[in-house]
Amino acid sequence: MQRAGTLLLSLVAVFLVPFTLTGASVALTDIGTQLDASLAATQWVVNAYSATFAGFMLISGALADRWGRRRIFASGVALFALCAVISSSAQNIVVLDVARLVSGIGAAATTTGASAVLAETFTGPARARAFGLFGTTIGAGLAVGPTLTGLLVHTWGWRAAFAVPGAIGLLCLAFVRTMPASRPDTRGGRLDRAGGTLFTLALLALIFGLVEGPERGWDTAAVAGALAASAVLFAVFVVVERRVAEPLLDLRLFGTGRFLGLCLAVVAVVGLFGPLLTYLPAYFAEVAGMGTGEAGLSMIALTGPVLVVPLVCGALVRWIPGPVQVVASLVLVSAGAAWLATGWSLFPALVVTGVGVAVAQGLLDGLAVDAVPAEHAGAAAGTFNTAKLTAETLGIAAVGAVLAARTGGRLSGPRFPEALHLTLWCFAGLCLVSAAVTAVLLRSRSGSPVAPATRQAAETADQREGAAAR
Repeated sequence: MQRAGTLLLSLVAVFLVPFTLTGASVALTDIGTQLDASLAATQWVVNAYSATFAGFMLISGALADRWGRRRIFASGVALFALCAVISSSAQNIVVLDVARLVSGIGAAATTTGASAVLAETFTGPARARAFGLFGTTIGAGLAVGPTLTGLLVHTWGWRAAFAVPGAIGLLCLAFVRTMPASRPDTRGGRLDRAGGTLFTLALLALIFGLVEGPERGWDTAAVAGALAASAVLFAVFVVVERRVAEPLLDLRLFGTGRFLGLCLAVVAVVGLFGPLLTYLPAYFAEVAGMGTGEAGLSMIALTGPVLVVPLVCGALVRWIPGPVQVVASLVLVSAGAAWLATGWSLFPALVVTGVGVAVAQGLLDGLAVDAVPAEHAGAAAGTFNTAKLTAETLGIAAVGAVLAARTGGRLSGPRFPEALHLTLWCFAGLCLVSAAVTAVLLRSRSGSPVAPATRQAAETADQREGAAAR
């Protein structure tokens, strides 16, 4: 009974994390209008959350092993819920953006803490089923976030988009004590604080430059300095991760052709999916004249396949190998993006794109872990998910920068559809090239270049497997 309760509580809390990521995009127009905020300031509602979510995934997973899985999970849920409540009552855009920035840290701790708790609670086939539900829940949160939030905003206003998840988060927090306690692991090596700090600061600096560039000017000291600082910080991060004994991000994994190919595939897919989830509601409103609720419902054409297709892909693996399905998914996403860019038959194009994304969502995580030796599975899961979240975050920021630059800082007017169509053509080409390169890399039979792990490093990798979000 306790295990069932632990599973249910973990899934409910984890559902809120992607739900508020994609759902907030539906409320952006109303937020900007009611708080009299610029486009750049409004974009931070999504970008700040996704940036710290991506930046703190690795370090929160490591802390879950060292400080206790339940403790990290509870801390994450508490921080997430508190910031959601603050967001719902914010009277100016600065307070809202700061609350969302901190909320992303809570989201990272909630996700990695929940996965670590489940890994410790379940074993064998039960663990596989638990993580299958875990992955499905994340996909469901991404899929229904825009639709349900659209209905909430239409009924009660944009504040409900944060108040409802915050209230559910507080309810989850009340039952955390029912979860099994876990002892901190004191056997692990030193925590790679330098790597975690460098990666997070580099990502935030890059997003700041992309978001603020169109409004402040790309040649201003703040924007140019942020972009330069990001480049330097990423370079130092690579140096640090190559030298530290137990890196948060094991860069040697990218020397495996199959793993590199899968990372390239996920970067291309989520790099498009994230911006579509964020900016399509505004496109529906501008081009089709839809209200918030109608725009949210229309997103089902894109997100609906994510709820169904991954289950079908798992069954099809018997007849169609996973790598073949991955390449096919990139071709579908490319075709869907090109179709959307024509502006013709919008909803069939969304379905094609959604099916391509769903195929990738159902297969990539498992294939990435299988692409490396078993003793590096935890590191592979953490590295792969970091690549996924970083690509999604940067995709949203980069597309937002293009839209802002070409529309004069407004997601409206005749230049908005033109700007979005331009980015879609670019993504169509990127996905098609990625399909060709990925097809070559997935045929690679080369083994992992990762040096044989010591006993302690292997144990640490196994511990991280549970802490890595799937």
